[in-house]
Amino acid sequence: MNNVHPIRLPKKAGSDPAEARCGAVLTVDLDAIVENYRLLRLKSARAACAAVLKADAYGLGAARVGPALAAAGCRHFFVAHLDEGIALRRVLPPACLIYVLHGPMPGAEAEFLAHGLRPVLNGLEQIDAWRALSRKADMALPAALQVDSGMARLGLSVAELAELDAAPERLFGISVSLVLSHLSWAEIPEHPANVEALQRFRALRARLPAAPASFANSSGIFLGADYHFDLLRPGAALYGLAPQAGRKNPMKPVVTLQGKVIQTRSVPAGTPVGYNGRFVAHTECRIATVGVGYADGFLRCLGNKATASLRGYEVPVIGAVSMDLITLDVSAVRGDIAPGALVDLMGGDAAPPDAIAVQANTIGYEILTLLGARYHRAYRGGAEPTGEQGDLS
Repeated sequence: MNNVHPIRLPKKAGSDPAEARCGAVLTVDLDAIVENYRLLRLKSARAACAAVLKADAYGLGAARVGPALAAAGCRHFFVAHLDEGIALRRVLPPACLIYVLHGPMPGAEAEFLAHGLRPVLNGLEQIDAWRALSRKADMALPAALQVDSGMARLGLSVAELAELDAAPERLFGISVSLVLSHLSWAEIPEHPANVEALQRFRALRARLPAAPASFANSSGIFLGADYHFDLLRPGAALYGLAPQAGRKNPMKPVVTLQGKVIQTRSVPAGTPVGYNGRFVAHTECRIATVGVGYADGFLRCLGNKATASLRGYEVPVIGAVSMDLITLDVSAVRGDIAPGALVDLMGGDAAPPDAIAVQANTIGYEILTLLGARYHRAYRGGAEPTGEQGDLS
């Protein structure tokens, strides 16, 4: 983008009354998510490919993303919390398996059976509670087991596995459908922790009942076949985030965020803009105020850092980001800017989530998952059924 650009007519909001009422429009390209899923699935010749839809599909709407991926052949889904799994079960075909990564909280075990969900058991307490439920139900109950391959976060430790070795009956009544773990450095392919974690996972898995295995997250998929095992488990890459640091992003962009101009005004040199005068106009300039703020997930630290795009012109975010508003220097934009004109804030002609994350000194995951509830959400596309993958149940 540059400051010499043909005049383009301003984009206008659609005829949807909800879109007309809102201060900003978040567009999610379901077809791009499906394309990303298919690209990731093709990275392995033997592994099936799951989809991680925790945090409401990374802020993009699990109720819309899940069915689109199911129609594209995805049969394995992961969420973090039980309530996320309950909500997802309502919109997915019965044949889809939904794993809950945090496992059952004490007293909530029966809810998994009631809603057709599978827990990921992360420690001996969860194993014992799940076994107790299996005895009460008088049937073997499927579950995944997670082992700690180096993150010291969730999963069976070496000490806990030693306890299982000494008392294997603690797994009686549990049908182990999956053994999994997680990579902590996969976005940096050359980091030695990746190989160490792989070796640890193989050793820990060998001490558990034979079952399919899942190890590779989005970044781990790109580490190669040794990390793929039986089930790939991508999340961020599905939503367009770069899977490897410092390398070209192979994923399709998914998100476009457009804010609406509320008003524009010209101010003379020396005028402070916004709270605490964090920007002072050096020359006469034209300012557009847009109805997006940190309450919508547009981070406060992006003031005087981020840029947006209006009619193809790069326009800087100036002054402090407030709860509901940002201000843009639109002096370079030719022609009138009518109220309601849409400004690209993320995606489209503006920076992608990963680049905004760099400006905010965070990661793209946080940028997506903070996207606010006040946006009007528009969904494009959706996948047609293309056949089921192999069953790992």
